[in-house]
Amino acid sequence: MDRVSIVVQPRDVTGSRAARRLRKAGLIPGVLYGHGKEATLIAADPHALRAALSTGAGTHAVLAVTVEGQKAAHHAIIKDMELDPVKSTLTHIDLQEIRLDETIETTVAVSFVGEAKGVKAGGMLDESTREVAVKGLVTAIPERLVLDISEMDINDTAKVGDLVVPEGLEIVDDPEQVLCSVLPPRKVEEEGEEGAAEVAEGAPEAEPGIVGKGEKEAAD
Repeated sequence: MDRVSIVVQPRDVTGSRAARRLRKAGLIPGVLYGHGKEATLIAADPHALRAALSTGAGTHAVLAVTVEGQKAAHHAIIKDMELDPVKSTLTHIDLQEIRLDETIETTVAVSFVGEAKGVKAGGMLDESTREVAVKGLVTAIPERLVLDISEMDINDTAKVGDLVVPEGLEIVDDPEQVLCSVLPPRKVEEEGEEGAAEVAEGAPEAEPGIVGKGEKEAAD
């Protein structure tokens, strides 16, 4: 896992009004939760944050956070991020101080690579989930786990247990949990349904006229 240095400013005012002032000034309010210590209110430059989260580790990067006015850096990971529901811009960030020898539990993304044989044959890839829960040293947590689906044929299913994880990392989720499946071609299923409908439409109808004729003759 990459480690990225970032400098943040301390802040001593809380509340939504103060947070709005910070954002208007071009800063992102946040909190650095101490490892058994009191939390520190911080404000971060969004450009510095973007650069810190643009490494190979993405949002799982270990940050070396230096609070202005302090000498020692704090190793921290992102605990939570709040986004503007309309603009999707970062509005608040929580950082959690950690020890580099500490084991944590978190979620990582799963990336499917390659084109499945079954998809090439006309099937459809159905993705059940794209993240899994893992446990390991903070330095061993990757941004994502990769699953090659090239050999998956129609009706094949990939499960959590099929993932290959790096040394020192453990998947917490059930190994039988489905990640993705290759479904049969829709066209074939639709044609089968249409064919059944055509057969039903082409079936001979009941002959009420004959019954009616018999009833008429009997009446005569």
